[in-house]
Amino acid sequence: METRTLRSVVYLGAGLGIIASIFSGLETYYASLRAVCSINSFLSCGKVDSSGLTSTLGIPDYLWGIGGFILIFVIAAIAEARPRDRRPEYLLLLVTSAGIALAAYFLYVELALIGAFCIVCGTSYVMGLVAWGGAIGLVRRPPEERPRPPKRARDSKGGSGRSDE
Repeated sequence: METRTLRSVVYLGAGLGIIASIFSGLETYYASLRAVCSINSFLSCGKVDSSGLTSTLGIPDYLWGIGGFILIFVIAAIAEARPRDRRPEYLLLLVTSAGIALAAYFLYVELALIGAFCIVCGTSYVMGLVAWGGAIGLVRRPPEERPRPPKRARDSKGGSGRSDE
């Protein structure tokens, strides 16, 4: 897969993840939004939200999502701005991997402790997986698919533009 496509996958996952996380936060404040994804006693955003188990380390879970997806978006932009520097790509992989671990914990809480599944939260988890997949692809690119440094223009003194002069 091309670098541009992989970056687009990361941006797509982060962007849609931000939207889903914001919607999840709005559900906390507007009960009418909970009804949108409360289908039955198991598929119920309302049951998850009213469980009292939707904070981790004192931070509401939807804020973890919003902050995490914004961080993914920012790191992806830095990686794109610095195509020859591999460190932002590895940082992106680290952050998306941490996000997947946190999402797995949230999913455990929903299924094992609450006994319900929030569709909006699930959408955030899937978008995290999408961003994680893109980050894995960026790190695993073969050398020939990595961006090359731009050719240097000749300087005004008539030099050859070679970096060894």
